[in-house]
Amino acid sequence: MKKLYDEISDKSAVIITKKYSTSFSIAVKLLAPSIRQAIYNIYGFVRVADEIVDSFSEYPKEELLNRFEEEYFYSKKLGISTNPVINAFLRTVKEYNIEDELVQAFLSSMRTDLTKKVYNTQEEIEEYIYGSADVVGLMCLRVFVLSLIHI
Repeated sequence: MKKLYDEISDKSAVIITKKYSTSFSIAVKLLAPSIRQAIYNIYGFVRVADEIVDSFSEYPKEELLNRFEEEYFYSKKLGISTNPVINAFLRTVKEYNIEDELVQAFLSSMRTDLTKKVYNTQEEIEEYIYGSADVVGLMCLRVFVLSLIHI
């Protein structure tokens, strides 16, 4: 049954990627088939977190983000999540040894999106960009590099 759930989790990440970003999903198709799912899983996770902070205006966004983050770290201890997107991402984190620091930096920038609208220093801008964009690239880079090692 876990295998079926993992397949459904993976399909959820693919659907999210294809529905939210046509250009990114086209780019993923150019990657080696062996790593496509991992990239979909990363995108699915970051897309849902970003969607919470950017689009859920009529809901308690901070509470939703807190629950999403708590579910990720709780599920990481268990090795499974009842949230298919988190479940897919967890498997990618484990398989490609994606560091907690990258995930935490990303979630920190998402949290910043909830309240901060103006960045007053270059350092604030760089910290936000690192957490909201750079770490996503670093997660993907981890997949690219480790897949080359396994060839």
